[in-house]
Amino acid sequence: MKQYYPKNGRVILHVDMNSFFASVEMAYDASLKGKPIAVAGNPEERKGIIVTCSYEARKFGVKTTMAVWEAKKLCPKLIILRPNFERYREASGAMFDILRQYSELVEPVSIDEGYIDITESYELGTPLEIATKIQKQLLNELDLPCSIGIAPNKFLAKMASDMKKPMGITIMRKRDIPEKIWTLPLIEMHGIGKKTAEKLMNIGLQTIKDLAYSDEKQLEKILGIRGMKLKERANGVDLRTVDPNAANDFKSVGSSTTLPKDCSNQQELLKVLERLALETAQRLKKKNYLTKNVSITIRYKNRSTITRSRKLNNPIIQYSDIYNAAKVLFMKHWNGNPVRLLGVTGQDLVDQQHAVEQLNLFSYEKAAVKEPLYKAIDQLREKYGENAVLKGLKNNDRKK
Repeated sequence: MKQYYPKNGRVILHVDMNSFFASVEMAYDASLKGKPIAVAGNPEERKGIIVTCSYEARKFGVKTTMAVWEAKKLCPKLIILRPNFERYREASGAMFDILRQYSELVEPVSIDEGYIDITESYELGTPLEIATKIQKQLLNELDLPCSIGIAPNKFLAKMASDMKKPMGITIMRKRDIPEKIWTLPLIEMHGIGKKTAEKLMNIGLQTIKDLAYSDEKQLEKILGIRGMKLKERANGVDLRTVDPNAANDFKSVGSSTTLPKDCSNQQELLKVLERLALETAQRLKKKNYLTKNVSITIRYKNRSTITRSRKLNNPIIQYSDIYNAAKVLFMKHWNGNPVRLLGVTGQDLVDQQHAVEQLNLFSYEKAAVKEPLYKAIDQLREKYGENAVLKGLKNNDRKK
């Protein structure tokens, strides 16, 4: 597949989740699917402003930042939901976990979008095949739709992902710029807001092509150095790299799996949960992070999904600790119905170099005794594979 990738350039994807908050709510409650729904802030604090809405609501003219009363007037059957930011954060973590399965170069730019540099991922397929796999995996495992742009740099990838929504994939090459980019009005260019567009229109610029051919001195006079950057973007030039460390706020590490068949056997589900905890621990160690918050995702046969998290007193990295935290959450929140998907995620990550475990004398002694065992287990797994050593079930687990 290497022949489908440039010898000197990069291949960058921009993944943009479609109506993210609304989509998460529909994934959480399948009865909302196909209905016009909107997520609105606290009416007392935000005066009833629409934060986001489903595409079914948009057909009635409902838009982001619109007042609730106005949206209701346009769509009387509009379902208004209060935002659940913990739920959205957990869904975001699971989304970025999936993206990191395709490349280590993943840069979150907000809770619902990010860049992936797949230049060295050619063994996984062509750029279009990888984008299609990502889109399908996000939909199948998280029930969340997205649009993806494929391009040689960040700017063009972002512009491409905006062109087909929902569930679109757009390839943008530099030779496509005159036809696909230059014909657009300035306000549709990434990086240009209403005020900047007005300033540019005041000097006679209407389209992105006008900006691409504009006078540099005039641009610098009204926008400073930023004006030059915008002109570069308009010509398809963007030298920024995909930086995994650029946005730490949305970092998480985890693993999820869709089961071969719906399962309601507790012992089998706990084995899957343990394997996911093991994979999560190994990814944490690879990235030199510890986690202070463990979350689980459970999707049932009817596609309804729940995510639950547990904050920890001290940061952890050992798979047994992650499994124990995940197991507590699972046993508390699983309703006994057949499960289709399970996920385990470590959130609130802490750099391993700076993590300090606040242990009392007793817990310190226990940790010190176990440390040689942990190292030996890690060495065995590294040599013979992930499943070389697995913890045995306790007696009470066998009885269940």
